[in-house]
Amino acid sequence: MLFDFEKLDPQDCYKLVVSSVVPRPIAWVVTQDDKGVVNAAPYSFFNAFSDNPVVVGFGAGPKAPGALKDTAANIRTTGEFVVNLVPERLVQQMNKTAIDMPPEIDELKEAGLTTAPSAKIKAPRIAESPVALECVTFQLIPAGRHTIVLGRVVAVHIADDCMLDAEKFYVDTPKLGLIGRMHGRGWYTRTNDRFEVPRISVAEWEAGRKAAE
Repeated sequence: MLFDFEKLDPQDCYKLVVSSVVPRPIAWVVTQDDKGVVNAAPYSFFNAFSDNPVVVGFGAGPKAPGALKDTAANIRTTGEFVVNLVPERLVQQMNKTAIDMPPEIDELKEAGLTTAPSAKIKAPRIAESPVALECVTFQLIPAGRHTIVLGRVVAVHIADDCMLDAEKFYVDTPKLGLIGRMHGRGWYTRTNDRFEVPRISVAEWEAGRKAAE
């Protein structure tokens, strides 16, 4: 079926997109304001977009008409944030930080989580997360009700037991146990059901074409 987004209500467009663009990785973003108050919230409009510089981005919706969510407001003020990735064992804690709590409430404390200092920025990371990307603002892009936050990654923390070979930068990706966002209001997926499809070289492609002639 064809759906013309220029003729649909934005909420219906949203429902179609989040039900079909799946799975989506989750950015569990930690920021702090200029007074040092820490905020944490998950965002599933998230991915990595370039390698040099390494840039990641996520879409932060509004808190209220005309007002930024605490995450986007803090990033606009400080220019820093940490993207923590979400393993299945922390899904309930992540879900708790999605509650729209008052700004003075420490979401991480409410979820029973702890912070660890970052290496290059002031905003802390979630100690229990196996991956934390320290970011500085690359660009903030208004997009309707959302603010697209692009961050340049300046450091990454990966749990020691999730590294196969640190000298070669080989990560034991399955051991991270990360989850992705699916459709609806509460569906997620695991990343341990995988299959391998080797890349096809130009030489292999050309050989295949000749064999088929």
